[in-house]
Amino acid sequence: MTRIIALALALSVSIGGAALAEDLEFTLINGSNSDVTAFHVSHAGTSSWEENLIAGGFLPVGNEIDILIADGRSTCIYDVRTEFADGQSYEDYGLDLCQMGSYTFQ
Repeated sequence: MTRIIALALALSVSIGGAALAEDLEFTLINGSNSDVTAFHVSHAGTSSWEENLIAGGFLPVGNEIDILIADGRSTCIYDVRTEFADGQSYEDYGLDLCQMGSYTFQ
């Protein structure tokens, strides 16, 4: 009986952990006056930027794209860095991307 309870507990912890590790999807909207050439997202407070999520492409003015963060983590709070075709860049910190659903550049 003890063995069955231990197995059930181990399975529930394993399944519970998997349920917490979900991918995050949101819409990136370019409402600026310049094409977006790079978009980096990192967990809040980290010292380096993750890879460019639109690598090999760009997001034209007035367009939007769905972004998928498939890191398997359960966090919603991220920092973002955007680079534009005109050479400008913009950083925003501590965003709750789960609550926002979309992120717009103005």
